[in-house]
Amino acid sequence: MSLLLLPNRLISSLASFFFLISSLGSTLVQAQPLSEAIRLNQIGYYPNATKIAVMIGDAQGTFQLMTPDLKKAVFTGSLSGPRQNAISGKTTRTADFSRFTKTGTYVVVVPGLGHSYSFDIRPNSHRDVAIGAAKGFYYQRTAIDLPAKFAGQWARPAGHPDTRVLIHPSAASASRPAGTVISSSRGWYDAGDYNKYIVNSGITMGTLLSLCEDFPGYVKTLNTSIPESTNNVPDVLDEALWNLRWMLTMQDPSDGGVYHKLTNAGFDGMVMPDKAVKDRYVVQKSITATLDFAAVMAQASRVLTPYNRAVPGLADSCVSAAVKAWNWAKANPTMLYNQREMNGKFDPDVTTGGYEDRDASDEWIWAAAELYVTTKDDAYYTAVNLFPDARIPLPSWAQVRTLAYYTLARSGNTLTAVGKKDLPQVKQRLTTMADSLIKGADHQAFHTVMGKSARDFIWGSSAEAANQGIALLQAYRLTNSPNRSRYLHYALGNLDYLLGRNAVGYSFLTGFGDKTPMHPHHRPSVADGIEAPVPGLLSGGTNANAARQDKCPGYTTTNADEVYIDADCSYASNEIAINWNAPLVYLAAALEALQTDLKVNSVQEPNRQ
Repeated sequence: MSLLLLPNRLISSLASFFFLISSLGSTLVQAQPLSEAIRLNQIGYYPNATKIAVMIGDAQGTFQLMTPDLKKAVFTGSLSGPRQNAISGKTTRTADFSRFTKTGTYVVVVPGLGHSYSFDIRPNSHRDVAIGAAKGFYYQRTAIDLPAKFAGQWARPAGHPDTRVLIHPSAASASRPAGTVISSSRGWYDAGDYNKYIVNSGITMGTLLSLCEDFPGYVKTLNTSIPESTNNVPDVLDEALWNLRWMLTMQDPSDGGVYHKLTNAGFDGMVMPDKAVKDRYVVQKSITATLDFAAVMAQASRVLTPYNRAVPGLADSCVSAAVKAWNWAKANPTMLYNQREMNGKFDPDVTTGGYEDRDASDEWIWAAAELYVTTKDDAYYTAVNLFPDARIPLPSWAQVRTLAYYTLARSGNTLTAVGKKDLPQVKQRLTTMADSLIKGADHQAFHTVMGKSARDFIWGSSAEAANQGIALLQAYRLTNSPNRSRYLHYALGNLDYLLGRNAVGYSFLTGFGDKTPMHPHHRPSVADGIEAPVPGLLSGGTNANAARQDKCPGYTTTNADEVYIDADCSYASNEIAINWNAPLVYLAAALEALQTDLKVNSVQEPNRQ
């Protein structure tokens, strides 16, 4: 029946009823509390890319995308069916709003559960993340004041000029006896402590230099507001040069060997860098440090060649240093670093990070590949067995073999005949690894590659997630198959994981997101008296064994994907480290560079209200 045929009083009553229902619905929506059970990327999403949030618990039915004031719904969708987290047993449901593409700031609302943190949908949604994570390295610089112009409220005096470093007895040689004073300035603090380690610099530098090789155009657009920002070198490369120049000082000019680390005898307390003034040493040369050094210098030579006018001669110096390091390694193939054994022979004892590795075969492969690609000398390629088995291990400081395969793949057009014959095998291995990563990810509780297995949750699991993303991006770049975009989408999913779509609901990058680490194990963040931690530093994240490893009070679960606490005593779950920041910089920057390729094919029009 038409409303025109109803009595006026009834029409008035119906209007009042519908107004009441509408007002009540609006009030109920606005009354929805913030719910940390809604896990999503707390920074944002690209308009045309996959957009997923995950609900923890028994919520079901519909969800809405709303403006942050909760006054306007812009999209309504249905929650997925339940899935069980294979690790914790908890139930999750997915809210997929990929089809909604309008730019703006929004929250996800689930009736009866609440609303999420706000996030943006916009182009370049992760540009600030890429810049912030790259700027994180600036805050780790040694031997230089960080003025407010560049460091903001985290300005601080220079720490550790390292112009008076002692040769530890373990590192003594005829030309540099124990107690000799050398200068080994610049470089980055490795992690939450104040020491500098060649091995961990290896994978860190390799990752940043690879970003410069893979996305040279995009890297030039990243302005991180550092003192060198006005020169003609990209800021990411300028930052890497701060550490590269330190690494060059760690090579003994008399024989080409490289000291394992520059360190105090023991860790400093929670003081600011300029207050940490204990004696510093370079310790024993090692095969792993020397080969990592050789690989980095060979790769740096390639990256620096286009900038020879800005840094004249440095590319040549790097390749020369790499060759000298390689020759030392050939003459000293068994010189592994064993800190306990070293301390049994020499004083003072050194108790800082060991970065010990009982197998240098992967370092040999990486150094050989980098020197081969740079020099085009087949002798490097044939000097080692580049394919000792069928494994394609995810890169880490202790396992760098796959970095060699990344380099060979990206350099395919410039390889000599001996390398080109193996190129199909290299590409196949990398795509096989990527396929194994994404297998079953759609059934994972958080719809990410990260977390398919409890084995993912190791010390520095955040870097595991970022390096998985890099592996997927390499496969995307190597293949031309019609469905290669799946690699790109899953790489983005791992960035979502790092920025909040995970079992603990943290965005693990300090200063980015609403729920971020406020108490990282990072000496300047603890000692500077500023409430907010130094920004742009990636927390190590969930670590199944953290409670046993650092014995910090506060852990409340043994679920592998939830063992994390935001406490500065938790160095096993909440420390920061340069080798964790580097893959995040690569992942975020690469996705920014490739964002126009991130397209979701709409099945139907979004349900807008």
